[in-house]
Amino acid sequence: MPHTAQNSAPSSGTIAGFIAAMTAVVVVSNILVQYPLQATLGGVALKDLLTWGALTYPIAFFITDLTNRRFGPGKARMVVAVGFLIAVAWSIFLATPRIAIASGSAFLIAQLLDVSVFDRLRASAWWQAPLVSSVLGSIVDTILFFGIAFAPAFSFLDFGGEDGSLGFGVPFLGIGSQVALWISLAAGDFIVKILVSLMMLLPYGLVARRTATA
Repeated sequence: MPHTAQNSAPSSGTIAGFIAAMTAVVVVSNILVQYPLQATLGGVALKDLLTWGALTYPIAFFITDLTNRRFGPGKARMVVAVGFLIAVAWSIFLATPRIAIASGSAFLIAQLLDVSVFDRLRASAWWQAPLVSSVLGSIVDTILFFGIAFAPAFSFLDFGGEDGSLGFGVPFLGIGSQVALWISLAAGDFIVKILVSLMMLLPYGLVARRTATA
């Protein structure tokens, strides 16, 4: 499967579609990350490990990688930057300021890392660039988002409002009871991001092949 970006200039409508898709994913994820999954798996309460946002946010890497593959890193960074600005603006109204700051910071740094890694691996096997870039981006995104959004050390970002820190102890993989809830949520979130990234490889390959021949 070819990996070189097309030389023809993309239409504004095409780029607008990527921007709109990115914005929708991030805004929805900002809202859903505040709601733990109310279910159990093998006797484990998923609300201690996972939020609904973990199921939607990894799609952002899918959008970035498709943009990068078709148009190159410059256009991918443009989609990331514009999507970031719009998503943060909406998040200020749809989520708390702290969530918006955490999401914006994590999103921008992780997505730009994804763009750079993808571009370096562009000429490798078709699956390597999207998988490696998404995994590395997910690591950075998870650490930054959950640290800023929920760690007690960043409570000053609540700006005098209700403390959004999640610092009370919960069981975490059977290791003690003093591990902070935000760390267990981050671990569960990261695992799901990796699983979703693996599942996204199939649609990525199909869409990339189709756009390459368009």
